[in-house]
Amino acid sequence: MNDLSGRYFHQYKKWRREKGDCNKVTMATQLSTLKVFINFCESIDAVQPGLSDYIDPPTMKNKEDVNDDYIDTDTAQAIIEYQRNFNYSQREHVIFELLWHTGMRNGALRAIDLGDYNNEERTLEVHHRPDEETPLKNGKEGERVVSLKPKVNQIVQDYIDHHRFAKTDEFGRKPLLTTRQGRISKTSIRSNCYRATRPCDYGLDCPHGRDPQNCDAANSYHAASKCPSSHASHSLRKGAITHARRSEIPIEAVSERMDVSADVLKKHYDKRTKKQEMKNRRGYFDNI
Repeated sequence: MNDLSGRYFHQYKKWRREKGDCNKVTMATQLSTLKVFINFCESIDAVQPGLSDYIDPPTMKNKEDVNDDYIDTDTAQAIIEYQRNFNYSQREHVIFELLWHTGMRNGALRAIDLGDYNNEERTLEVHHRPDEETPLKNGKEGERVVSLKPKVNQIVQDYIDHHRFAKTDEFGRKPLLTTRQGRISKTSIRSNCYRATRPCDYGLDCPHGRDPQNCDAANSYHAASKCPSSHASHSLRKGAITHARRSEIPIEAVSERMDVSADVLKKHYDKRTKKQEMKNRRGYFDNI
């Protein structure tokens, strides 16, 4: 640490740019993290004062830090239709239905217990339980009760009745979504989404000209993310939020249901075009 200088940071930045195969957003994130760490080192006199000033993360402009990868409504509906016909109430089907219908994060979905589901009320309760390894991103502020429409509610109940592994976690809780080992992991939820969103998995021809018989992404349980058309759970969340806004659901309702502030929603999740935004507003102003 005593030998660190601005020259090393410049070399690191140059190496990440040329050899690291990272975009501007990744570069900004990594250099900002490094800057925070060096600031801490300065505070405990581990490095020379002012060393962090030599770290210069790229500046994001015009929403350069916004990821536009999301699942559109038509694709989501095609996947749901396929799942309902050929994979009904299996765990993968339930995961996709709930993520699309509720727009919640995979960490929130993972945190739900069997007792948090109410079939009669058609609700899911989302709780922050950090001491039992199921925290919510926004802590207690992220706790909420989410309603389910009748069809989705029936799918969840059928999953519980016929396909859920009867497991208890190490804290004596009964998770809603289980594997043979116990509570499902966030990694497994992401993997389920990657598999479900491969075009060849929901009945389409490969848009990339690949033969599914010889494609690793099509045949390997763990390689589904290598399909260029597959999506992670976060893309599903973005698509769900965008679908809600295009359906003219007020931003306050979307914010509360999906645990995202209005400002963050507008910047990172709302993928409507300017014309679509105008159409959504028109109904409010045509009669005044």
